[in-house]
Amino acid sequence: MTRSTVTTPPPGAEPPKAHPGAPGPGTALGSHYSRCFGCGADHPTGLHINAVTPDGDTVEAEFTVGEAHQGAPRLAHGGVLAAAMDEVIGMSVWLFHKPYVTGRLETDYLLPVPVGTTLHLRAWCNGIAGRKAYLEAEGRIGASDGPVAVRAAALFIEVDMAHFAEHGDLAAIAAEHQDYEVNP
Repeated sequence: MTRSTVTTPPPGAEPPKAHPGAPGPGTALGSHYSRCFGCGADHPTGLHINAVTPDGDTVEAEFTVGEAHQGAPRLAHGGVLAAAMDEVIGMSVWLFHKPYVTGRLETDYLLPVPVGTTLHLRAWCNGIAGRKAYLEAEGRIGASDGPVAVRAAALFIEVDMAHFAEHGDLAAIAAEHQDYEVNP
């Protein structure tokens, strides 16, 4: 995949470092919001992605393409695949214990993904420069060593929790994120 300069770490970017309180190797990562389309258990047609950090540096997850996720008949919608990549990348920044938002997402589609297919997703960070995190992900068909169907590169921007209070629902944030202080 040829990445743009926007999603490529600049010279001098720091290697990523997991926060000392980040989930350890083998730990499952919970949903960041119960109604999230990507990871929320309470979203009726969402992706319901559950992720694990196998090593404390990367994130792995599985996503099975359902009927509600199709674009062309019996094939996954490209936007749904991009959402799955955005979600697994977003879960990987949890290892830093800082809130981030997607600034840019570049997605390459390499193979069609039929309904019923399980995609094995993996995401990692290539570097951090200031508030910017440079990340990548891939989705493989059928197994963690299966053929790559989709790849993504992203730029995520660190924000504070006030960002979500200002632009979202403060009550929902307070209900589900007692570990963050929110001062709008």
